[in-house]
Amino acid sequence: MRAYDIILKKRNGGKLSKEEIEFMVNGYVKGEIPDYQMAAFLMAIYFRHMDPEERAILTEVMADSGDRIDLSSIPGIKIDKHSTGGVGDKTTLVVGPIVASLGVPVAKMSGRALGHTGGTIDKLESIPGFRTSLSEEEFFENVRKIGIAIVGQTANLVPADKKIYALRDATATVDEVSLIASSIMSKKLAGGADGYVLDVKVGSGAFMKTLEQATELAEAMVGIAKAHGKKAVAVLTNMDVPLGKMVGNSLEVLEAIETLKGRGPEDFTELCLNLAAWMCHLAEKGSFEECLAMAKEALESGKALEKFRQLVEYQGGNPEVVDRPTEILPMTDKTVDFIATQDGYITAIDTEKIGIASNYLGAGRKTKEDTIDYRVGIEILKKLGDYTKKGEPIAKLYISEKSDVESALKLLSESYKFSDKKPEHKPIILGIVK
Repeated sequence: MRAYDIILKKRNGGKLSKEEIEFMVNGYVKGEIPDYQMAAFLMAIYFRHMDPEERAILTEVMADSGDRIDLSSIPGIKIDKHSTGGVGDKTTLVVGPIVASLGVPVAKMSGRALGHTGGTIDKLESIPGFRTSLSEEEFFENVRKIGIAIVGQTANLVPADKKIYALRDATATVDEVSLIASSIMSKKLAGGADGYVLDVKVGSGAFMKTLEQATELAEAMVGIAKAHGKKAVAVLTNMDVPLGKMVGNSLEVLEAIETLKGRGPEDFTELCLNLAAWMCHLAEKGSFEECLAMAKEALESGKALEKFRQLVEYQGGNPEVVDRPTEILPMTDKTVDFIATQDGYITAIDTEKIGIASNYLGAGRKTKEDTIDYRVGIEILKKLGDYTKKGEPIAKLYISEKSDVESALKLLSESYKFSDKKPEHKPIILGIVK
């Protein structure tokens, strides 16, 4: 078998066999297939695409390239949640404790920030002492004892994806549905859960800018899950505005805690409750409607808040962060207001630019080696549809001595559009794919 023949076959629109896909992926991971041939293979997929069977095979081959986590020793149906990445997306910090408090085990591996989107692991690490690197024994033991553990991805989880993604990033082949779906779902398969709730973001702050693109990706991921005998549902959610009000690590932890106390922003609370309900439904705790009622009760009763406290304590963090978050979390006292330059309704927000602006302040990273400043970020004071007067603050920037405030303010000024007419309200949940 030759790489040349496989590249030619896909370039001409042919359907690849399992053996051919294995030959390309495994050969590249082992260093037997050079970058230039793998780049040509990826470009052929980019233009010719893959059918559902090819996607399922590619996902499995990538998942098998490294460690597979076996969660069978943990009782119950294990449901994982994945977000395709957004601005202000701290849902895991709320959804995980809700679901765990309802008896659904949460054994979750999460990622770090890169680009304009934040990372769950960075947010948790803003809590003093919180450990996101646990031994496999500790990870399993915590889930058995308190029903939840959230850790960073292991070094040898899906090495094929790490290597292929780096090449895709350098060869303009990132934004192809089969490659995106197999990248995400290979990590999900390797994680060992029985089912997945996929939060697929749509809009200016998401990788998928249109509902049509997001639906195609959602259908591809759900199809891959089902092809491997896993339960799955995808929730299409609005990312034309930052989720909630806070963007930045400590700020987002603060907002998550407020939400667990029943004082969170309406859009963020609604999304968390719906994602939790779908996770419980896939775990066979009842109908979606019954599970939604259970999730609301877990939030209102304080059960979910106490589960978050346990999560923090069991992973080495200071549990008093629940009671005194503004004292415990690293936060700056230096702020700058972003001021409206005209009267009118906010009719559009370029949410990706909000995420990039927070990075200019120090809340994110351009490369994996960059250091994050947990103290900084942006508080959104006015959202889509709100009326604002000239001279009124639209956002508050939390800054440090290293923040590039000028660049952040310039981006914010480019992000907002105003009109005399109030825009039509867009719900947080745009659709469901099952």
